[in-house]
Amino acid sequence: MTASFARELLGWIESKGKSKLVPNCADTDSDQSVRLASEMLNQLEVPAGVPSAVPKNPGPALETRVEDDLAKQLVQRQPDREWQVSRGRVVTDFLQYRHLDEVDTLVKRDPALAVTIGRDYLIRPDVTVGIASPDAGFPFLHAAISCKWTIRSDRVQNIRHEFNQLIRHRRGRLPHLVTVTAEPLPSRLQAIARGTGEVDAVYHIAYDALAAAVEKVGNATQRAAWHECTQQRRVLSYEHLVSTLVTW
Repeated sequence: MTASFARELLGWIESKGKSKLVPNCADTDSDQSVRLASEMLNQLEVPAGVPSAVPKNPGPALETRVEDDLAKQLVQRQPDREWQVSRGRVVTDFLQYRHLDEVDTLVKRDPALAVTIGRDYLIRPDVTVGIASPDAGFPFLHAAISCKWTIRSDRVQNIRHEFNQLIRHRRGRLPHLVTVTAEPLPSRLQAIARGTGEVDAVYHIAYDALAAAVEKVGNATQRAAWHECTQQRRVLSYEHLVSTLVTW
């Protein structure tokens, strides 16, 4: 399955310093990344040979598309819930993390406490999915979504750190902690999908196209990584995200 907005974001761009077109999700220093991303675009039937009309900075565009898509689909699939889908909303706006607002007030008043505790508990997930809770006065955080156009080691650490904070500081049920990405290398998907429980799942916006690309041009390492992640259901199609949110 492919996200409805995948072809709006994925495409060919001019390579920096080189007179050729490359996929805008590929790491040009990695032959496998370029090959897999190129085949992924072929599977999506993105016209080759000319630059695609895609955003220059696809990262923020991915966040916007995910926000808009979930806001629309969740209401359609389960209209009896009052969904609140937002970008960049601080977790203290939500029921499970309201107490951190009080902690932050104390930290601001006491410089020594600020040094000891820090303020990295004030997480702003890329996209949040809340459910209104009239009795409590604040919405319940149903899902925190980290949108990463591609996966690099520093981004893996950032995701894990933020999600660990959400796990550690919650009061009540844990929200669904997931990543949405367009990363073409299964080995990099594996790096975030494996982990130690910080990430529930990685949802890929062009899952079927990447699956076909791995089968056609992936080397043994990438095939093995893809097989592991998909068979363990750690990497899933983006289209499964809505189903998970309405039934979980």
